[in-house]
Amino acid sequence: MFIGAKGATPRRNHFNLLWHKACRKAGIKGLHFHDLRHTGNTLAASTGASTRELMARMGHSTARAALIYQHASADRDRLIADALSKLVQGTRKDTRKGKGHAGGHAGLIADPGND
Repeated sequence: MFIGAKGATPRRNHFNLLWHKACRKAGIKGLHFHDLRHTGNTLAASTGASTRELMARMGHSTARAALIYQHASADRDRLIADALSKLVQGTRKDTRKGKGHAGGHAGLIADPGND
């Protein structure tokens, strides 16, 4: 992605100069190179990647660091809520048809219609 003046990979101490120059050319202010890692791993987490998968992608040996990237987002929260609603609806249909309760958990689910 970045090539030094002599056509080689830039040294670490020179990379920042190249990065800042590229950001200025692109009209981007305040973006650090490490922000790309954070964004990439946050996006990977939003796909449903497990903590173990994130650890492997990032080279982390503990879950603590990988958990940083598993931010709760409104979109992800909506997907989880919708999936839970589908489970509840399926359980209610099975119970009403006399099939009992799915996985032994239907009795734990409150029916909002009975408040």
